[in-house]
Amino acid sequence: MKVLITDKTSPKCAEILRHAGHEVDERVGLSKEELIRVIPDYHALIVRSATKVTADVIEAATHLKVIGRAGSGVDNIDVEAATRKGIVVMNTPGGNTNAVAELALLFLLGLGRHFYQAVHSLKTEKWEKKKFSGSEITGKTLGLLGYGRVSRTLAKKALALGMRVLCFDPKIKKNLIDEDGIELVADLDTVLSRSDYLSVHLTKKPETVNFVNAQLFQKMKQGVFLVNCSRGGIVNEGDLLQALNNGRVAAAALDVYESEPPSDFQLIQHPHVICTPHIGASTREAQENVAVQIAEQIADMFAGKGVRNAVNLSGING
Repeated sequence: MKVLITDKTSPKCAEILRHAGHEVDERVGLSKEELIRVIPDYHALIVRSATKVTADVIEAATHLKVIGRAGSGVDNIDVEAATRKGIVVMNTPGGNTNAVAELALLFLLGLGRHFYQAVHSLKTEKWEKKKFSGSEITGKTLGLLGYGRVSRTLAKKALALGMRVLCFDPKIKKNLIDEDGIELVADLDTVLSRSDYLSVHLTKKPETVNFVNAQLFQKMKQGVFLVNCSRGGIVNEGDLLQALNNGRVAAAALDVYESEPPSDFQLIQHPHVICTPHIGASTREAQENVAVQIAEQIADMFAGKGVRNAVNLSGING
């Protein structure tokens, strides 16, 4: 089979596929027009987040059997168009879980201690020691929106540092404490009103777009710290900006944005915002994990060993 890789991945991805007997081309940075022109030659396409696998790309893919995302989010792939054409879309959940959780933890620690602002101040040759009196996370309550892999991994780290952890997820129907000590709460308002820190870990889908909005901000504790390392668009950026300006949110840390790269920098340039350019999964370990995982999944699929981590297999079968 012929496999096309269009985003930068660990060399192990191509190595595994070639060892399994497949022909692999690595063509990073193809334009949409170039991808449409070459995609008819391939049976598998591997991407990260840069390549946009749109409906017209999929329509041009006359031999494509599988689209593999070396990562968890598939919002850069038109999954419905792939399903209609019988193309499997698979991702690699868990491969970058720890990397994203560690960035979220870094944000939690940095927000309370005004870390970014203090570093910037000293680099501009100021000595503003009294200005950056902060707060500790030990003894504080962390609220999690979403009960997925990253959320649970972050929760265990926060619990080890002495935080209380509450978690809301739409799937949670009753209050209970899980085996790690995370307090699962069925009522969203309870989590919002009791949390000193809120970290967003919801999957992006139509019902979660703008999920964190002006109405939710009004229910949060005054002076809450907000972290979003999940997906842009889940937090309404205009409403967050207003919440920062009126003090409902003391500070926010963002790794993801409604538009990437952003075109509006009002929120990013706010003095109480820490921001990074979607680097949650950008560690050597995570990138090797997801590259190996997606290569092995595609090799196994072509070898008739079954399909793992398909996000649309039921639609194709049904």
